[in-house]
Amino acid sequence: MKISFNINGKAQTVEVPDGDMPLLWVVRDILNLTGTKFGCGKAACGACTLHIDGDAIRSCSYAVKFAEGKNITTIEGLGTPENPHPVQQAWIEKVVPQCGYCQPGFMMATAALLNKISDPTDEDIDNNILNICRCATYTRMRKAIHRAAEIANSTNSAQQLNP
Repeated sequence: MKISFNINGKAQTVEVPDGDMPLLWVVRDILNLTGTKFGCGKAACGACTLHIDGDAIRSCSYAVKFAEGKNITTIEGLGTPENPHPVQQAWIEKVVPQCGYCQPGFMMATAALLNKISDPTDEDIDNNILNICRCATYTRMRKAIHRAAEIANSTNSAQQLNP
């Protein structure tokens, strides 16, 4: 079965044996984009979070057949080392990761949150960032989420002033 979609801004067609194959395995094993992690396989932990048409989706339980024609963004497409996304920059500034395994999923969930709520409160964060971190870096992540909002909002303000 052939499935076509855009991933990280590039058109992609993949051949899969079964349309019910989780998108996570297509991303990691076929496209070799290994920043998206496998955690639980049950959409509970969020390590596999990526964006589909701008929404945070847990790719371990998302059948690849539903990706047809969609725009997918993985952690590799969020920013670059030269121009990191505000979330990536904030994660660096606040030294968020301990082991780091779950962090791509948290960053993708945060980027989706900031696209919907530009200046989230602690309650917004609690209600929207439901990923799990075994190292319990939640306090640093909360600080980084607020910092990412500051960076994004100052970048947006600067772009509005200098189009």
